[in-house]
Amino acid sequence: MKKYFTILAVLMSILCFAQNKDEQAIRQILANQEKAWNKGDLTTFMIGYWENDSLVYIGKNGPTYGYTTTLNNYKKNYPDTSHMGKLKFQLLSVKPLNTDHYFVIGKFHLTRTVGDASGYFTLLFRKINGVWKAIADHSS
Repeated sequence: MKKYFTILAVLMSILCFAQNKDEQAIRQILANQEKAWNKGDLTTFMIGYWENDSLVYIGKNGPTYGYTTTLNNYKKNYPDTSHMGKLKFQLLSVKPLNTDHYFVIGKFHLTRTVGDASGYFTLLFRKINGVWKAIADHSS
């Protein structure tokens, strides 16, 4: 019986380590996005997103689909650094759904000369070819 508890403990440790590693990777993606945004670099900011026509972004105007559409909407709505401002994320929850999906809940705040903006977001991350990518974003 002691042998089984030892094996169970080892397996649980491996699983926890993998989850922590995945959670850290997702948190790093979001930290990188924050840095890229604050430099006015939307192309680098978008590295955290799935470069695919099935990427879904849901904002105040409803859902839009596709990586290129999402990037173009960011460029349209944030044409310069005064509109982009300085971004700060506050992550409220980063939870695994299974081995290939994570669900993130957070708050964002933009400090801008044209007026501050803030709200909440949810992100669905999926591990694609060993790399975590946001496949769905709902920001309000």
